[in-house]
Amino acid sequence: MFPVTDSVPRRCPPIVTWTIIISCGIIFLFEASLPQPYLEQLIHLFGIIPAVYTDPDWADFIGLVPNNLLPLFTSMFLHGSWIHIIGNMWTLWIFGDNVEDEMGHLRFFLFYILCGLAAAWLHILTNPLSTVPTIGASGAIAGVMGAYYLLFPSARIVIMIPLFFIPFFFEVPAFFFLAYWFLTQIFGGAFALATPQQAGGIAWWAHIGGFVFGMLTYRFFLAPEPCRRRYKDQNISWGLYTPRDRY
Repeated sequence: MFPVTDSVPRRCPPIVTWTIIISCGIIFLFEASLPQPYLEQLIHLFGIIPAVYTDPDWADFIGLVPNNLLPLFTSMFLHGSWIHIIGNMWTLWIFGDNVEDEMGHLRFFLFYILCGLAAAWLHILTNPLSTVPTIGASGAIAGVMGAYYLLFPSARIVIMIPLFFIPFFFEVPAFFFLAYWFLTQIFGGAFALATPQQAGGIAWWAHIGGFVFGMLTYRFFLAPEPCRRRYKDQNISWGLYTPRDRY
């Protein structure tokens, strides 16, 4: 299922969401311009390699800085392919603007970064001996999806399902779509732990960590006076609260 759009109107310019999308796009174009050996070096230097944090001697032996914290941040802005970046940025475009509405720009940016860090650490904890670099914004975006899951469960998500190369469009509740997505990550993560040699390529536990962190912490980042309150449609109960009892 591929999300196309949602039913919650955007009320404030999503400056941070736009900035992240543009920044990731510019960085990816720079990646695409590099010869393969330089690109691999870039990914090894700025991607997350769990063994760098669990085996400092190995990291020092191959020329990496043991326990280097910089890749925990930089990895969120690197992507491995056009499909990777388009999928991530499209998802952020759908869910990020409404969450940014509720949090405000600075709070949303801090929330996004912390979700990415939580995702990175869970990935390291569940893959402690991995020497494969991990890159991508999906862990941070999963945190945004976790916040959206509780903020707007009554919203409608238009999804596209290709059947025999024909796209079919359906409208489903956000609660159902995001719960289904999260369960696929749980199953994928469990399979990856059970068969680590066969299940590679997707940082399942990073997605799980980001999503759960987003659900548990989003309330600490909500703005006291979100700009959405200035509009009449705030009276629509998109989420688990009403405008009257939110605070």
